[in-house]
Amino acid sequence: MEEPDNIPNEEGKEKKSAKQSKDPKRKAKDTVSDAGVLRPLKLSKKELYKAPTVEELNQLKEAENLFHCSILKMQMEELLKEVSLSDYRKKLVDSFVQEVTDSLQSVPETEVVQLDDLSWLPGVEVPFLLVPPTAKGKFHMEPPASINVVGSYPLGTCIKPRVIVDLAVTIPATILHPMDAINQRYPRKRALYLAGLAQQLCFSEAVGSLSYSCLHGNRLRPVVLLKPPGKDSSKVTLRIHAIPPPDFLKPSRFHPQKNNIRTEWFTGVANKQQESSEPATPHYNSTVLGDHLPLSHLQFLSAISAQCPAFGEGVALLKVWLRQRELDQGAGCFCGFHASMLIAYLLSTHKVGKSMNVYQLFRNALHFFASTDLTENGITLAKNPDSKAPSLQEFHAAFSVVFVDPSGHLNLLADMTAFTYKQIQHEASLSLKFWDDPTIDGFHALLMTSKAMVRTYDNVFQLSELVNLQASCKKLSLLNELMDYSGNYVLSALPFILSLLQRGLSERIYLLAHSLPQDPEWPVDSAPPKHKDQPPLSFGLMLNLERALSVIERGPPAENPKAAEFRQMWGSRSELRRFQDGAITEAVLWSGNSTCQQRLVLLEIITHLLQLHADIPESCVRFVGGQLEDVIKVNKEICTTGEEESLKVVQSYDDLSRKLWQLEGLPLSITSVQGAHQALRYTQVFPPVPVRLNYMFFDKKKNRLGLVPQEDKPCPYYVTPIKVIVHMEGSGKWPSEHLAIRHIKAAFHICLGELLYKHHQYKCNATPTYLDVSKDGLAFRIQVAYHREPQILRESLTPAGMLIYRDNAEAQALELETQHKPFLNSTLHGLQQQHGCFGVVCRLAKRWLASQFLLEYIQEEAADLLVASLFLHPAPFNPPRESLPTMFIATPNDKKVSVWTKKAPSVQMLQRAVMLAAESLHVLETHLIDSSQKQDARVVFRPPLEAYDVLIHLVPQQVPLLAKAVDPPAITYHQGTYNGDPLASGGALPVIDYDPVRLYLSELRDAFGDLALFFNDPFGGTVIAVLWKPSAFEPQPFKTSLMNARCVEVNGDVATTVPNIEAILQDFRIIGKAMWSGQFVHLTQAWNNYKCLDPNATTWMDVLGKNGYHTHSMGKLDYTSGDHSVSNRVEAWTRDVPFLLRQEGRPVTDLVGDTSTKRVMTKDWNITDAAVQWIRHTAASLAQPFALYLGLNLPHPYRTDSLGPTAGGSTFRTSPYWLNKASCLI
Repeated sequence: MEEPDNIPNEEGKEKKSAKQSKDPKRKAKDTVSDAGVLRPLKLSKKELYKAPTVEELNQLKEAENLFHCSILKMQMEELLKEVSLSDYRKKLVDSFVQEVTDSLQSVPETEVVQLDDLSWLPGVEVPFLLVPPTAKGKFHMEPPASINVVGSYPLGTCIKPRVIVDLAVTIPATILHPMDAINQRYPRKRALYLAGLAQQLCFSEAVGSLSYSCLHGNRLRPVVLLKPPGKDSSKVTLRIHAIPPPDFLKPSRFHPQKNNIRTEWFTGVANKQQESSEPATPHYNSTVLGDHLPLSHLQFLSAISAQCPAFGEGVALLKVWLRQRELDQGAGCFCGFHASMLIAYLLSTHKVGKSMNVYQLFRNALHFFASTDLTENGITLAKNPDSKAPSLQEFHAAFSVVFVDPSGHLNLLADMTAFTYKQIQHEASLSLKFWDDPTIDGFHALLMTSKAMVRTYDNVFQLSELVNLQASCKKLSLLNELMDYSGNYVLSALPFILSLLQRGLSERIYLLAHSLPQDPEWPVDSAPPKHKDQPPLSFGLMLNLERALSVIERGPPAENPKAAEFRQMWGSRSELRRFQDGAITEAVLWSGNSTCQQRLVLLEIITHLLQLHADIPESCVRFVGGQLEDVIKVNKEICTTGEEESLKVVQSYDDLSRKLWQLEGLPLSITSVQGAHQALRYTQVFPPVPVRLNYMFFDKKKNRLGLVPQEDKPCPYYVTPIKVIVHMEGSGKWPSEHLAIRHIKAAFHICLGELLYKHHQYKCNATPTYLDVSKDGLAFRIQVAYHREPQILRESLTPAGMLIYRDNAEAQALELETQHKPFLNSTLHGLQQQHGCFGVVCRLAKRWLASQFLLEYIQEEAADLLVASLFLHPAPFNPPRESLPTMFIATPNDKKVSVWTKKAPSVQMLQRAVMLAAESLHVLETHLIDSSQKQDARVVFRPPLEAYDVLIHLVPQQVPLLAKAVDPPAITYHQGTYNGDPLASGGALPVIDYDPVRLYLSELRDAFGDLALFFNDPFGGTVIAVLWKPSAFEPQPFKTSLMNARCVEVNGDVATTVPNIEAILQDFRIIGKAMWSGQFVHLTQAWNNYKCLDPNATTWMDVLGKNGYHTHSMGKLDYTSGDHSVSNRVEAWTRDVPFLLRQEGRPVTDLVGDTSTKRVMTKDWNITDAAVQWIRHTAASLAQPFALYLGLNLPHPYRTDSLGPTAGGSTFRTSPYWLNKASCLI
């Protein structure tokens, strides 16, 4: 709903005084102070506990029996207050109507002229398309016979925000002629009279703005729109209708089967046919007849309204429902007048009671829509129609939808197509379904949410350049329809186009809807717009997903009589085909190898049918959709948007899962294998794609099994690790200490890797926390899990020895990874099987969040669940605590905690996401509907950068997903891959999960997370946006412990610290530059001395040397040694695990010297002395800057040979001098 109007002070004062006068017990001095501050109302004990009145008891009973909850009743009451006209607005309307009426009464008389003579009307155009250009008759102006307010305003059903008051101006009988019904004479005189009124109103000071329009898109019924001047111009619009005197023309003259437009006059070609052979003009007849009945209709509705107190509010509620669905405006709409007539029909036929409340009236109206098909069984309000009134069968023969007025002669829905009524029926059925579901906020869904076509239907396409419909009318031989619609070729061709599409799409759709040609509005001094100037027609499709994307249209066998009809329908596209069941039938094959292409099959069908049968060129058909697919396309060469790639990932995972189950030789059996990655639920923005590696692009690891990136090459292709959780069975063999459990899991990773290589030749890489497996060109990351580990992490002992359980972040994180994520994966995978477009919607939503720098602050799982809610409408929940996360998402497995939003997003991030989403939706809908927009649809994926304080531009070569950017560069970089299928097994293990941008962001957040927020698009973004935290820039008292990235400011005797922006920005540059080799630790396996850097690895010394530094190293340089045993490597993971494995000896101490012995590590002291001498003599004489690296053995223990061959370094040697120093520090 639109925002409520701002009520002027006078109106507010009026409301306030009225409230005070109605409650004599309330005293102003008790509720409002002199300063205008509200005070609590004090009631006596007797008033506080007095018994409820009869009216209050009735209201409570009504809320209990009719509504799901009392809040629904209050919501509806507040809505009705919001849309009802205030007393101030009514006074404004009455005053404006009176001023306009006075002005119209003074219209001067003019001389009688021919109908085609417009010389008496300078400065004002006639609001009528003169087709044909000439007509017989005479015309002159004179004051109106009467002026009456009609429509919703006197009936009390007029609602905000678009307040329209109808003013019926009766044309004097002297202007009209009894034969004016023939050949548009009456409509032309009506338009001339309105032009004369407009000319008079142009000089009125009471009128602010003046324009023409037409009633519900009917060009034969132009109206004049008036608005008051000044600030009240948006408060009300006065709509002036010109009507004939009541009963001026006999209703029988406008029978649906009669003709009032002669073929000879319309075509200008002599016609020798008799009048009896002329085609009927039912729509023209209903238009002229409708002008005779507004006063009688108002009398009828007023009488009905007086009998039912809730009539006005019931109509208002129904009008709100129609307006939110865009069904109350345009040609063939179901407007507020029709809503009033429907409620009147329900009351007059006793389908609803006169004492029913507004909710019951509204609900019964929806039930009537849902259960009554007016395209088959029309209804009538006429109780005793005269003998010349048409029967319902005659109405059905002439119109698609039948609803007869009280006179028995007029079909109120004459302009409505059957497809629009089917749309109303669908919306009513859906609304009742929502209303009856107590788990859904029916009020918000039905009355507060607008349903634009582009958001309502599965597929939407537009028909532009409507001038081509003239050729369609000629092709379809629609001369009779053109006469009936007075040359409006859009409305003439529309029903036939709809029927053609319905037959062609048949089983592929279950609902076809179309937009309603809107009421044009133009200045009174301009000619009326032509039919071709109106906006494109939009068509919405509700798809039958089982058949919608099929590329084959199977017809009857060749010998079947219906085969000729099939060939006529599809033209040259129809051909005989043999199917697998042996049948030979007519068939049409459409193009589409991928799901992305199959989504365009409907467009191909529509363009073919329109071209073949209606001469509408393909260029006039625009598919609203598909414009966004470019931002998630995975393979642009064969046009795929990830569905096929995701399916390959799932199939490869299923095969790996099966092989894991079949492994033999494990100490414990596997109890479950569960996917925990987005690609396995079809929601990863860019699903992993198997690639064939170019080994010349990489360096090999020391063990020759894996690859590492080369420094002088661009960032390699990003290989996504697909996480798989493997749960091992519970057993008494599992330790009860969490560190020991981790060591056991590390051993399992090694064992699983050995077995997978032994049985299936999969290259594996075991680490303490996971096992990477290369399979089918994909990388799977297997993580062993033990179901009791989160519980053990929560255990702790009190000083008294009591075992207690306390939740902690580590246990929650482990539970999230090993339990919640796999369960969510399987649940959303099931949802994808039910709704084929679920994954694509999730991927688009997350691509937008990422492009706006929000995906790191709104978890991807939370985004998936938000999309899932659109498909499932999950029930609301009862808040379990006083404090809830900013965004709470409940799932069947998580109803109380909301694990996916507990930490993020923050209030600020959620507010920004909502703001950006609202603006993006507006821009996107405008772009999709308006084909004249110059910007492409990607504009909603381009983030606004003006709001950020610092922008860090990244080197494109180091962005691994650069090709997936919203606007990818024209030139991309080789990333170490070949075209072609990868090997199923064998080959070196690729570089897995290497994303320099993510690592850089992590370092920035670790170092400066207290000062700033960092934003980036993880899918190819080349900019990191920085936003300073305002709280970080508040001066802080000077403390040496708080000097990180801060500088000192002295004001008088007070020293404070503030962030040092220049130094921080310099640190950004330094951190972002690859200066030392340790950043590749996770790639090179150099987490201990078993595997260090390769001898040719680039180090910081190489980088400094290239930049003009003299570099020198002395002492222990074991970053390239790797001179340790496999036992040393495993022992680092399993030191505390009690299983049989030869381990290194435990460290011992070796105390030497006395309290004066300083030089214990003699070799280290000697190297240090040499370094000092080098600085004093060599470095001092250098003309360039220098960098010296001094490596010491001090932290390392000495070898103890007595402990055996696996002793390694196990003796720590020191002296009492240094031990005393250490104790002093402790």
